[in-house]
Amino acid sequence: MITIWVPKRLVEVDLYNVAARSPQALAQLSENSYARRVQYAAQKVRGSGAKIVMLTGPSASGKTTSAHCLAKALVQQGTPAQVVSLDNFFKGAAYYPKMPDGTLDYENLETLDLPLIKQCLRQLSETGKTELPIYDFAAEQRAAAVEPIDLQGGVCIVEGIHALNPELTGLVPDDQIYRIYAGLREEYCIDGRRVINTQDIRLCRRTLRDAAARGRSPAKTLSMWDRVLDGETRYIKGFKTTADFLLDTSFTYELGLISRLLGEVRRQFTLEGHNAELWDETARRFEHVAPLELELLPGLLELGASVPPQAVSNETDMTAANATAAIFLDNLILMFLLFLV
Repeated sequence: MITIWVPKRLVEVDLYNVAARSPQALAQLSENSYARRVQYAAQKVRGSGAKIVMLTGPSASGKTTSAHCLAKALVQQGTPAQVVSLDNFFKGAAYYPKMPDGTLDYENLETLDLPLIKQCLRQLSETGKTELPIYDFAAEQRAAAVEPIDLQGGVCIVEGIHALNPELTGLVPDDQIYRIYAGLREEYCIDGRRVINTQDIRLCRRTLRDAAARGRSPAKTLSMWDRVLDGETRYIKGFKTTADFLLDTSFTYELGLISRLLGEVRRQFTLEGHNAELWDETARRFEHVAPLELELLPGLLELGASVPPQAVSNETDMTAANATAAIFLDNLILMFLLFLV
């Protein structure tokens, strides 16, 4: 069961707007708050004595970025740590199960090579070493090469939507596993009436991220959203209560950044039918939010000058390039760069 629980909090939009009058201070406060949460999570991991951290969360909850920030925090506290993405264990498109309508079920547990995951995790728990597969997303198949990993007496952080599924860790002693669920815990209201919930924020995060980092049109992302939510219900949320720690991945100041970018998406992309209705309804929820200027994040401009967008292909690159700017929107630093140029 979750031993460290963080209840959701409801914040008045007007209160946010007052804070947004000092955008630099608001951004710094949000970043510092998140950093403290991650540091606390690292302390709990170290105290548990676990060798393997299984970290999950719903789509666009910030789980990948949080995994890398947690690894950095553990290293700062004296424990070597490495991140392993379950995405590398995809079997390949040819092996994916299908939905009743014939489309591929990307969220299904069977998309992963479960025997290989179990083998790698057992080796890491017993020897601290293993060889990880490498998945070629362009070809949608496993690459021939492998990646050796040596924990050097430290911790392995495994992140992915199925990370809390006990099927993955059946060969590892339970006392060697620490489970973390990453999720947003901040929602917004007007006169006590909820107008922006965590799902709204995640939809914006995912749409903006996919457009910038994955070259996916907003229409494509929006058309998949209902299926994504269904997958979360089937494969993620049922294991939430098995977590040891709930990591709050909310960033108060991102509300104004999203507000600034919602209109850009609507102007630059053609949306029709249900997609247009979904996006416009989401945008209306943010209409009372004071937008923030992207320039309040100087790290973004520095990164934009030094790292070409095509070079920032994964969370590791982002974290290495600029940890502070990267942590708050799970790959959205690249999105901001693309919108700024």
